[in-house]
Amino acid sequence: MIVGLTGGIATGKSLVSAEMKRLGARVIDADEIAREVVEPGKPAYDEIKAVFGEGLLNPDGTIDRKALAERVFSDKEALARLNEITHPRIRERIREEIARAGDGELVVVDVALLIEGPLKDEVDRVVVVYADEDKQIERLEKRNGASREEALLRLASQMPAREKLKYADYIIDNNGAVEETLARVREVFRELSPAPVNHEKGT
Repeated sequence: MIVGLTGGIATGKSLVSAEMKRLGARVIDADEIAREVVEPGKPAYDEIKAVFGEGLLNPDGTIDRKALAERVFSDKEALARLNEITHPRIRERIREEIARAGDGELVVVDVALLIEGPLKDEVDRVVVVYADEDKQIERLEKRNGASREEALLRLASQMPAREKLKYADYIIDNNGAVEETLARVREVFRELSPAPVNHEKGT
């Protein structure tokens, strides 16, 4: 079974993804793939450099992803252009990873923009991680050192977390304690998993 795992920024998707992996799922992380496709020598790297300029490069020639993010999150046209460059390549790599999965294996595709793109039609179930907007802002301020204004810009660049709930087969509420969230993850995993759950795996 192929499961799409999504949620807004700072909703706690990484926490859920890590627990799914600990329980035995094959997790495909779109963020990791996004970092891979913009490495020097990859086609997306050359396009980004051509479109956004060499001013966004680190001294070693790699793309300064933080500077690039700051640039596009305040410019919708720039964000759209970046997505045009990277998203097709990210989707291609995700499909390659899915094809490597074994028969009967639970595959979790961790991707923030699942609902907004064609991958939503290629998964069997959708799991949405949810947190209230105030909680998202609080986490962005604490985790990224973002100002409230910067946090709001980040949120405005994505589909609202509440809107994503309409597409969910399963919802994992991450407004409360971590232990409560993890308990819900294990519950969802049991329902999705084709094999008995080994709660001790990875411990």
